Amino acid sequence: MEIRIELTKTPKEKPVPGQKLGFGRLFSDHMFIMNYKTGKGWYDPRIVPYGDLSLSPAALCLHYGQTVFEGMKAYYGEKGDILLFRPDENFSRLNSSNRRLAIPQIDEELCIRGVKELVEIDKDWVPREDGASLYIRPFIISTDPVLGVHPGDEYLFIIITSPSGAYYESGLEPVKIYVESKYVRAVRGGTGMAKTGGNYAASLLAQDEAHQQNYSQVLWLDGVEQKYIEEVGAMNVFFVLDGEVVTPELHGSILPGITRKSSIQLLKDWGLKVSERRITIEELDRANDQGRVLEAFGTGTAAVISPIGELKWGEKQMVFNGGKIGSLTQRLYDTLTGIQYGRLPDPHGWSVTVCKG
Repeated sequence: MEIRIELTKTPKEKPVPGQKLGFGRLFSDHMFIMNYKTGKGWYDPRIVPYGDLSLSPAALCLHYGQTVFEGMKAYYGEKGDILLFRPDENFSRLNSSNRRLAIPQIDEELCIRGVKELVEIDKDWVPREDGASLYIRPFIISTDPVLGVHPGDEYLFIIITSPSGAYYESGLEPVKIYVESKYVRAVRGGTGMAKTGGNYAASLLAQDEAHQQNYSQVLWLDGVEQKYIEEVGAMNVFFVLDGEVVTPELHGSILPGITRKSSIQLLKDWGLKVSERRITIEELDRANDQGRVLEAFGTGTAAVISPIGELKWGEKQMVFNGGKIGSLTQRLYDTLTGIQYGRLPDPHGWSVTVCKG
């Protein structure tokens, strides 16, 4: 399909170098939109000026949560190129989420082309500062103006972009995380493996309670026995136990992170043993008491690699590596961001060039 383009006649003032960007507060001049209707399929892909949507108050997405989304970034590269990181993985995962939420499949190649054209049009919105990027949010919502619990017949697929600052304004500081033992986020067979709004809504109360105790995020345990480590609200997690790097296996209730997948590949490239397996919070606690937990970190699009300095489980506080970032965590962060910004070689062909500098 041809992508129709309508450029804005009233471009917004762009951020200036040194301006504090934050995350998800500013939005570029344009957005990508495509419609779906049962019997017609996806149609009319277009790039239009960024603006509000018009929805019926009865739109299905507002009542029954039939929504999915992705998160990705565009980077201003070392040579002035604008780069994407593994966009094929993002749209493959979006289709996986679509299957779970009974949303029609999208054409992944068309969506990658849509992202590239959108970013090229708004290339002046890609921040040049070190650590900053253009955050890209593709999402799908059901829009049928009819109440009733059933899959929609009408959808909107939209991509918006937002210039965002470095995730860590004061450097790569280890985070303190609260282990949740009262609430659960997902169970096997549920929607934990999909990137859908309901998963995040289910985490808000626990996250608020963690913040009240001065912990930045929540580590979720499994939803049945509440003893197996699963994931943090915005990250997959890894633990370095002696010479083994352990991360919880994917079994249906954990989001299959793209940064997680990339980190596993790099760790294996470096000759390290990586185990994707079930690990209980008790096993981790015992190993830490024995001095065997050398490092802990999370992986995700926003932070890339986030060192974990402390976990609070009940009355127990587990401190890793003296509360400081470990050497392997730092190496992973430096390598992944080096590839993303074009500073380091890309042996696996993960970077996709939008336009040359």
